[in-house]
Amino acid sequence: MRSRLVLGAFVVALAALPLIPAIPEFWITLLNYIGLYSIVTFGLVLLTGVAGLTSFGQAAFVGIGAYATAVLTTVYGVSPWLTLPVALVLSGLAAWLIGAITLRLSGHYLSLSTLAWGISLYYLFGNIEWLGQHNGLNGLPPLRIGGHPVSSGREYYAIIWIVVLIVAWGMVNLLDSRPGRAIRALKGGTLVAEAFGINTARMKIVVFVIAAMLAGLSGWLYAHLQRAVSPGPFDIDAGIEYLFMAVVGGSGHVWGAVLGAGVLTIIQNILQDVLPRLLGTSGDFQLIVFGILLVVLLQTMRDGLWPFLRRLVPPGSGPRAAADAAPPLPRRPMPPPDTPLLQVTAARKEFGGLIAVNDISFDVRAGEIVGLIGPNGAGKSTTFNLITGVAPVTAGEVRFAGARIDGLPVRRIARLGIGRTFQHVRLLPGMSVLENVAIGASLRAPSGLRGGVLGAILRLDRAVERQLLHEAAGQLQRVGLGAEMHLLAGNLALGQQRILEIARALCLSPVLLLLDEPAAGLRHKEKQALADLLRRLRAEGVTILLVEHDMDFVMGVTDRLVVMDFGTKLAEGIPAEIQANPVVLEAYLGGVE
Repeated sequence: MRSRLVLGAFVVALAALPLIPAIPEFWITLLNYIGLYSIVTFGLVLLTGVAGLTSFGQAAFVGIGAYATAVLTTVYGVSPWLTLPVALVLSGLAAWLIGAITLRLSGHYLSLSTLAWGISLYYLFGNIEWLGQHNGLNGLPPLRIGGHPVSSGREYYAIIWIVVLIVAWGMVNLLDSRPGRAIRALKGGTLVAEAFGINTARMKIVVFVIAAMLAGLSGWLYAHLQRAVSPGPFDIDAGIEYLFMAVVGGSGHVWGAVLGAGVLTIIQNILQDVLPRLLGTSGDFQLIVFGILLVVLLQTMRDGLWPFLRRLVPPGSGPRAAADAAPPLPRRPMPPPDTPLLQVTAARKEFGGLIAVNDISFDVRAGEIVGLIGPNGAGKSTTFNLITGVAPVTAGEVRFAGARIDGLPVRRIARLGIGRTFQHVRLLPGMSVLENVAIGASLRAPSGLRGGVLGAILRLDRAVERQLLHEAAGQLQRVGLGAEMHLLAGNLALGQQRILEIARALCLSPVLLLLDEPAAGLRHKEKQALADLLRRLRAEGVTILLVEHDMDFVMGVTDRLVVMDFGTKLAEGIPAEIQANPVVLEAYLGGVE
């Protein structure tokens, strides 16, 4: 509630500023530029801060939007408002083409590639004759509203900041949605997102295009505010400044974009005014002092200014409601008990000269709990990865419900109803427990406008979102984490994080559930509760394949066991047979004695 009051006060102050005659025109101009920079920085918050894709080339997309409207209005006489969709489409199309190539890279290779195409587009603007080369294009017509030309800075102020608020509203909506959780999952690596059916390659392109279209929108506004366009404002230095704005404001926070753009723009203007008086005009000290201030700022507030300020204005302490009641999501039909479900036949996995899985064969029938046990390094988790498509088989095959699935992408296998947890916990620690679990239900939301990115931005997905969060809350209650649903996932103990992973996998409504060491880190009573949960799931028709080192737990909950050692199957049978098998006792359980 307090945060909303602060935001409301900010909006009221924005609306009142241009109405005050005493406010100098210089400050109105400065606020106009802060608004334009904020629109670009919103895209970088989404792209870099949330999705983890660093880009230094956003200024080039600003140039595409600016030049698009400049050419159409000055050369062809098109109305400025009609050039807006053209500017957005051209920016988005350029981003799609560049992203299809660039986003295959990661880490510093991705950053360097954005530098390369940012520089290339800048020189392209300056060398094309019909774009005016380095002189640019002049004489752009002003925007018109109801026949009235928008000419003063105060009039443009209203347009720019209305756009800023609309974009911020859309970004907040997007991040508070199923596609928003998919975008945030990109920063934690693609494996978890793919394991729950999210097409990460497509989502990266979508984020890249959205960020570019926002930059193009800013360029369109800039062109008509300035009434002229030249390559200078779209060089790589500007791209780096936009990235700094996102980082200083708080790269993972929407309103951090406005704060970062404002702080850096004001500091730069102050330095330009003050330093020549103090140090003279013989040297360019602005960049030196600016760099020092930036380093000090990031050292003292590494997450940016917005998280720091939010801690000063904490949200209300009233009780938080669980996810609202909603109609249940559709569930997968379960196969008849005891029918063949998973068949692994002579599966082999080689890593160079190392044979991790050596022609292993076993099957799992519907409605049973099968344990996959063996010493560390036996190849159990690798076998899980072969089943779920994380690693391709070198030889052999894996079939699910009669259809061959080895060779399918991870997300395609998840769509068939195979859910899993991981040997090493894979969560998004900066998201709440509830949101982490809701990622598991991504495949169960309807497609189309209501379940897509545009529907999320326009807030048309609220009914779907209630269903997803209600499902996630129900699964958390089921596994005993209902009281922790609004905590950050990174604040849970390791055992609780493993249980959270099970709740996330259950949100998929799996036919086959693969659990990799689910009891690790749990206390005795927690293990008993987990065993009871697995038995209830089996009674509901869910089939479970389980890797675990706690033999008391395994023997008490499984119907059959498959024993592995050095990638090879040693034995298979019911727990009593395995406990009496001398080969298993010698290799795994410590010998007959």
